[in-house]
Amino acid sequence: MTETSRTTAAAQVPETAPPNDSWVTAALSALDAALGSPANIGTNLHKDAQPADLSTGAEPAAPPLEFQPAAATGIPSWTSRHDVPPELAAVIVRTSGSTGTPKQTLLPAAALHASVAATAEALGGHGQWLLTLQPSYVAGLAVLARSLAAGTAPEPLLQHTTDPSAFTGAASRLTAERRYVSLVPTQLQRLLDHAPQDAALAAALVRFDAILLGGGAAAPELLERAATHGLTVVRTYGMSETCGGCVYDGRPLPGVRLETQGSADPGAGRVQISGPMVAAGYLEDADLTAAHFDISPESGQPRFLTDDLGEVRTDASGQMLRIAGRADDVINTGGIKVSAERVRSVLLEHPQVREAFVGPVPDPDWGQTISAAVVLTGRPGAEVIHQELQQLVRGSLGRTATPKRVLILPELPLLVSGKPDRQTLLRLLGAPPS
Repeated sequence: MTETSRTTAAAQVPETAPPNDSWVTAALSALDAALGSPANIGTNLHKDAQPADLSTGAEPAAPPLEFQPAAATGIPSWTSRHDVPPELAAVIVRTSGSTGTPKQTLLPAAALHASVAATAEALGGHGQWLLTLQPSYVAGLAVLARSLAAGTAPEPLLQHTTDPSAFTGAASRLTAERRYVSLVPTQLQRLLDHAPQDAALAAALVRFDAILLGGGAAAPELLERAATHGLTVVRTYGMSETCGGCVYDGRPLPGVRLETQGSADPGAGRVQISGPMVAAGYLEDADLTAAHFDISPESGQPRFLTDDLGEVRTDASGQMLRIAGRADDVINTGGIKVSAERVRSVLLEHPQVREAFVGPVPDPDWGQTISAAVVLTGRPGAEVIHQELQQLVRGSLGRTATPKRVLILPELPLLVSGKPDRQTLLRLLGAPPS
């Protein structure tokens, strides 16, 4: 794509994509324009295409691109942000809003190029992707960027992502030798629920060279089930502010360095991530940008201070990260601080708990009390499971950490990004028992 045609294409990006899978080609073309990368659209959209050289991080020649959530049709839309100077970002991504108001994150072209290159190095090469996450969120956007670099067309599956026949059919349309998919834990959980009775689905899952699992902590039981089925699961950690996953199975990707800042939790600190894939900041929020972004004095790379608590240790293979929870998930009950993530982890040890959420409920006497919402694999009596879960937490973390209320739900409410809807769950936990 020439400089002239690239600018023209970006100026004419449609508000709504074409009404079929041709939206993928249009989206890749728009992203190519925003990134200022060598063209890989049209003639290169096949399994034997050579990866583009995205290492230069050229200045973008088009306004920043922003994807919007898909409409009822399941087809995404996008706009060119002419109100934002191209030197600020190539793409604007809104954070998932799982813990509050979404923020507009500025992703420079060089950051996305670096993320794509590091991912390919970690996975052993470029490949073709099954797109099951909306490109309005960073995980879906990353799939488009990786596809653009690889010269492959992603296969879209943005509706009915856990329907066995839909997933198997979409996976069967992948043609490249190396095949990848990004999922959130709930998606993988629901697919594995069907796998024992669906040989075609089980085979489709096994065929992926890697299943990137992110968007939240995965329960040990889920990882064990995936291993039993022979799946290659890579646990990812990252966020919009790092162009998606930048830590795989606890190890930072090439070019990434991890640090921790002190916190009230004696066993962990706030995780800091530095590297070339870190975002430039938040649009029109200088205070929040200053609070979270700076330059690492050691590496000279951009650095992001997360709201996650973690521990970083170093061994012969390099750094290893363990996430302990969030800095804002500490529940203060009667003056004692309890990590909601630690309570959740203990609840997930129960063999009948498939998913769990733990949060605070305002209390006039204690300030906050601990409550939990769980999804079960079986149908035990509510009173029985309530007592068992309380005893489990009490035995592991003590009486103070024991949930006062355990709400049993058929499924956890989710955001469009696939993450648990924290605000809805907190409202459910705070509502009077029916």
